[in-house]
Amino acid sequence: MINLVLYEPEIPNNTGSLIRLSANMGANLHLIKPYGFEINDKRLRRAGLDYKDLANVNEYDNFDDYLDKASPEKIYIVSTKVKTNYANVKYFKGDSFLFGSETKGLPREIMDEYDGITLPMQKGSRSLNLANCVSIVAYEAWRQLGFSNPS
Repeated sequence: MINLVLYEPEIPNNTGSLIRLSANMGANLHLIKPYGFEINDKRLRRAGLDYKDLANVNEYDNFDDYLDKASPEKIYIVSTKVKTNYANVKYFKGDSFLFGSETKGLPREIMDEYDGITLPMQKGSRSLNLANCVSIVAYEAWRQLGFSNPS
């Protein structure tokens, strides 16, 4: 299945929503520390409802720890600072989608290392909500995979 990777997420509601999303679509959710919240934050639990036990959530101390332990096959960074439209890319089982923190995005050294995709927006728009952006990209990748069951 696909891998959704959050780099230093800051807003518990977004992460909770993405726990729920990953459980419902069978995606793996990878969380790279530090977080802008405690993992037992009630806002995270509320947004994720009771899906945490149904989701495959993995935590990492930093980006290098993620690379070492997850051994991702293909990483796409998702950013407003790249030009490739997410809908114009062919995705494969095992692809990973890396999203930066809500206020800081991704560090330049990570952005320079991987292929990037973006979501089109109206001129003058800055960004989309993280949970919305992840959902859009995740469902496009899953659609391309025929909404296949991860097992």
